Amino acid sequence: MTYIIAEPCVDVLDKACIDECPVDCIYTGKRMLYIHPDECVDCGACEPVCPVEAIFYEDDVPEKWKDYYNANVEFFDDLGSPGGAAKTGDIDKDHPLVAALPPQVNEH
Repeated sequence: MTYIIAEPCVDVLDKACIDECPVDCIYTGKRMLYIHPDECVDCGACEPVCPVEAIFYEDDVPEKWKDYYNANVEFFDDLGSPGGAAKTGDIDKDHPLVAALPPQVNEH
């Protein structure tokens, strides 16, 4: 089990969650952040600090954002398990689901 980041993060990239993550498993894509499913230790520290409530435990993802579970997992298909986002830096891509979205208007 793992936490995932869903659509409210797209074009926000607040990164408060990155500061809270004790295992450095939250990676920065072009338009949103992604949680590595094999590196996440399910501590939940990231969830309460997200200003747009984009982080969910995988079993609690709202139905309208269920596809973001696969987006978080598949984002790492060609990256493997780098072992920490800090050493990887920003990743110049997004999952196709995210890349296809129109620019998001954020109301916070």
